Amino acid sequence: MSRVTNHDELLNRVTERARHQSDGELSCATQEQIREAEAMLGFPLPPLLARLYQEVGNGGFGPDYQLLPLIGSEGRTVVGAYREEQKPGRWPTGILPVLDWGCGMYAAIDCTSSEAPVLLFEPNAVDDDWSTAWFLDAESLSDWLQTWLSDAGWYMEEAATSDDFSEPQPWHQARQRLS
Repeated sequence: MSRVTNHDELLNRVTERARHQSDGELSCATQEQIREAEAMLGFPLPPLLARLYQEVGNGGFGPDYQLLPLIGSEGRTVVGAYREEQKPGRWPTGILPVLDWGCGMYAAIDCTSSEAPVLLFEPNAVDDDWSTAWFLDAESLSDWLQTWLSDAGWYMEEAATSDDFSEPQPWHQARQRLS
């Protein structure tokens, strides 16, 4: 997979796939909604994530169950899920759940890093140590989107059988970020 570093090109590819996936019926978040969400969260969104919501759609596209809407009055939203999950020792500050995989699992963006790493929260086998529920899915949001565009994510059955398949690895910062 070739690495795309130009976010404009990446966003064009994501937009094309999202429109195809949604039959062209996506509405985007406004700049005001982005500011409102950031105020409610208490931290800024990484630039690429903000652009996804403003230029591609306010959720409804992406891998499998698709990105949650950032903010809104109906249904689950990113802001609502973050507030819901914010429990001491379980969910680190600045980690934003953007996609609900089901069964308590989330794809989440580390908004404290300029690269915006994508994490997998998988709580189903956790007893007491919540740091074991956190995995690094992609080094950056850009990489995660490229993996989705190339149908190579761990969530794709076909990808799991390829020679270069790599599943999410434990997130080594989890213990420190949860304390």
